[in-house]
Amino acid sequence: MNLLITGSGGRVGRALYVRLAREHRVEGLDRSPSSTVHHVGELSDAALLARALDGVEAVLHVAALHAPHVGWASEAEFERVNVEGTATLVEAARRAGVRRIVYTSSTAVYGHAATPPGRAGWVDESLAPEPETIYHRSKLAAEALLREAALAGGPSLRILRMSRCFPEPAPVMAVFRLHRGVDARDVASAHALALAHAGPPHASFVVSGSTPFLRTDAEALWHDAPAVLAARAPALVAAFGARGWPLPARIDRVYDAGAAARELGWRPAHGWAEVLAQHDRGSAEVLPALRDFNSAAD
Repeated sequence: MNLLITGSGGRVGRALYVRLAREHRVEGLDRSPSSTVHHVGELSDAALLARALDGVEAVLHVAALHAPHVGWASEAEFERVNVEGTATLVEAARRAGVRRIVYTSSTAVYGHAATPPGRAGWVDESLAPEPETIYHRSKLAAEALLREAALAGGPSLRILRMSRCFPEPAPVMAVFRLHRGVDARDVASAHALALAHAGPPHASFVVSGSTPFLRTDAEALWHDAPAVLAARAPALVAAFGARGWPLPARIDRVYDAGAAARELGWRPAHGWAEVLAQHDRGSAEVLPALRDFNSAAD
């Protein structure tokens, strides 16, 4: 299959390129040059998009301003890149005869809904988003216009709302893999499966690491996370104890990727043990451990 990845020079875009180039003809588009970028420019450049999309069968749309840009980029810039750029892309894709778009969205769009008071929030596709920032609002707006295009006969759509996958202190990152984090390589494998997923014109999936927790753990996770971790993830608790790392006092949300497992056949392969292994190898994918877990996890 001939594929185009937007944002191919970034962390997730590179992971997608590495995964998909094994099986497909892949080109990348990004605003900055890179070894995984073939087309350099902005999504607002219709002529560039027409050239990049020539002969392309599916697009993996990763390019966006992200949460760290909030407060640095203006709201107008978020709208220009995340919403208007997506609108330009989907129209160019429609004209080029692209059959499928896989959109890289974020679990951040759930906003306030993910963290109800007094218990851990349980986040899956049935939860209605309550966006807090321009980042959340712009991602939801992009999702909406892509769905509208799919329903109007444009490229079919799969939205993947991925959880955190950037480098963080090792203890934080390891626990997050149980409830609100994912490895970029697993994000890439989810995209590969979404390319071939049959079914309706559009569908959305939460993409996050496998969780040992149950919905019935929600209040206990909020009030006494170490006790729940001891029951549900004893190997992690033992590993933390051997390293002198504290456990989080509270877990405030759980992202449930069960639908991606059932419908896409997706199984994340890089959990908390991989985080510890990367830490021990000195990998730049994991930051050094900090003494105060709870302040680092805020």
